[in-house]
Amino acid sequence: MVYKVTHTSIEGVLILEPQVFGDERGFFFESFNQRDFNQATGIDATFVQDNHSKSAKGVLRGLHFQDPKAQGKLVRVASGEVFDVAVDLRSESFTFGHWVGFHLSGENKKQLWVPEGLAHGFLVLSDHAEFLYKTTDYWHPEYEHSLQWNDPDLGIDWPLESLKNDFTQKQLEPQLAKKDAQALSWTEYLKQKR
Repeated sequence: MVYKVTHTSIEGVLILEPQVFGDERGFFFESFNQRDFNQATGIDATFVQDNHSKSAKGVLRGLHFQDPKAQGKLVRVASGEVFDVAVDLRSESFTFGHWVGFHLSGENKKQLWVPEGLAHGFLVLSDHAEFLYKTTDYWHPEYEHSLQWNDPDLGIDWPLESLKNDFTQKQLEPQLAKKDAQALSWTEYLKQKR
């Protein structure tokens, strides 16, 4: 497999585009190859868990992180489309508190590498989306935390216009899990880190 690797404005966050072979019958690509991933990125990650979720339009999952037991994540969308966001929580980083966001879809087949020390979340833009991700550590619910998706200090520019109701043209609010609705503000997170 040959990855095209694009560096983003946050150090360590990478967009990976695998080589896709397609014709009128369909397509084929290796969604992951450890050797090629290591060579293309220079990252020697060991993945211990694969996760697969399906969500309806308007579902927003995140912004999740584990502290301690931070997870690196290699994420992709098998079907549908999401707006995927990573927030830098590494206090020693030049981009601490900054975010990046990208459209990932079953059609563009792009993958996002989110290194340890970042919060991660996504908003489903299509009717449904199947979201897959590999992690470098196991899920530890006792260490999982969430940041407010709409915190004004983070200022994430979610594409909420995509959530307009087809009949009323009224913009819908994202659907959140209880834990995400009760997430930490950026100010609360900073106080906890002191």
